[in-house]
Amino acid sequence: MPKTRQEYIHQLAALQDKVAVMGEMARLEVSHAMEALLHNDKAQAEKVMEADDNVDHLLVEIEDRCLILTAKQQPLAHDLRIIATALKIGGDLERIGDHAYDIARTVREVDVPLDAERLNKVQELSNWSLAMVAQAMQAYRESNVKLADAVRDMDAHMDKLFEQAFYALSEYVTQAETTQRVHAAQLLFIVRFLSRIGDHAVNIAESTIYLETAQRVHTHKHTADA
Repeated sequence: MPKTRQEYIHQLAALQDKVAVMGEMARLEVSHAMEALLHNDKAQAEKVMEADDNVDHLLVEIEDRCLILTAKQQPLAHDLRIIATALKIGGDLERIGDHAYDIARTVREVDVPLDAERLNKVQELSNWSLAMVAQAMQAYRESNVKLADAVRDMDAHMDKLFEQAFYALSEYVTQAETTQRVHAAQLLFIVRFLSRIGDHAVNIAESTIYLETAQRVHTHKHTADA
């Protein structure tokens, strides 16, 4: 193999490693934001919000690398898919980081404590969404189509958990005192953010399938906007 081609392959691998780093960073930010919610820790929420720039900076670095790799050679078909999926997955991870920021901001601004039962509903949804992100990124790192397909299969259960958490919080809002109702209603956004995080995990899984098979798949969403 010519030396220039070998170097190019190494650079493509380094690009994928950078995406994997971004994935772990975004997942941790969501986890930290949820810890802030569960413990009503506003200082922790502030830290999550401050860390959001780190994810954004990684996306810029990934985009720059993709442009350079495209310009360096005439990439082969699989090379182009590596570059295209790095851009696509980077975008999904950036949105996951944004949702972590949104959750943290809600924790900072809302002073309505949730009871244990409703917190458990939200935590269950959070755990499932984070598991989907972790598994989707594992599928990407390992080029594992079967694992990516399993993430898509997890989506239906996530929708059920979302409905349960959303209606539990809706009930909480209607029962809240009038002076607290506006703040309580903001908590409904958190379950929507967690649902979106799961959707982005599915996107990552489907990008991995495209990378490895050149086939485009798309999960049809049935969940109504709330």
